[in-house]
Amino acid sequence: MKRAQSRALPYLLLAPSLVFLAAIFLLPLVQTIALSFSEGGVASLGNYRRMVSDLNFGLALRDTFLLVLVVVPIQLALALGMSVMIEKIGRGRDLVLWVWTIPLGVSDLAAGLVWLAILQDRGYLNSALYGLGLIDGPTAWLTYETPGTLFLGVVLAEIWRATAIVLVILVAGLQLIPKEYREAAEVFGAKPWTIFSRITLPLLKPSIQTALILRTVLAFEVFAVVYAIGGTNFPVLVGEAYTWQNANQNTGVAAAYAMLIVVISLAATAIYLRALRVPADQQP
Repeated sequence: MKRAQSRALPYLLLAPSLVFLAAIFLLPLVQTIALSFSEGGVASLGNYRRMVSDLNFGLALRDTFLLVLVVVPIQLALALGMSVMIEKIGRGRDLVLWVWTIPLGVSDLAAGLVWLAILQDRGYLNSALYGLGLIDGPTAWLTYETPGTLFLGVVLAEIWRATAIVLVILVAGLQLIPKEYREAAEVFGAKPWTIFSRITLPLLKPSIQTALILRTVLAFEVFAVVYAIGGTNFPVLVGEAYTWQNANQNTGVAAAYAMLIVVISLAATAIYLRALRVPADQQP
């Protein structure tokens, strides 16, 4: 009897969290899948056909992928440099880390509004350029007629808002690397770049993998920043799901967009897990 209770204890302890996850994740996921594959209560692929034939589908797909392909590598490179700098700072290290992670406390929409105040026609950027005599008057940077500057504005806002997420993960990963490895390399005369490329970077691979998965999935779900800065001038997949759900009142097509985002996110995760796989015996 006592042995049976001992075996059941782990499952009993896990049961509340499993019930919680099922209620807030699995149930909505199953409902979304069912909605995406039904039309008028009948099983159908009509929602997916309508999604693909949507005028903004191609643009949203292109913009979302372009944003991920540009933003995520820049954020990783920036966070790597910042985390190495933090590791080398003596006094004031905590203050620098705190300042760099301030954007983590800002909501997506608030971050978008901050950059809208900077980049809009009568924003801080135009005021500064006008004060320097570089422009004759208010210049529109965020319209559908200026897709380049609109895209650049969204990229800048995303980099400012979300690089701190990658930074925190990499800083935590650096703390796990034994200092003895670097000290031994320095004794044998290894240069800083050799230590970084041959010791730090390989041992940091599990943290890089985690950061890339988290950041890429979140980048595919970007919405509030884009909505605040570009509105419908810069369509993305989540924005189209929102439009079909609220403006068009079509839950089925919105669910199809949601499932497409889930599939893309899972595929990206699988690629990272495969490409950055680290054997257990090589982990720090």
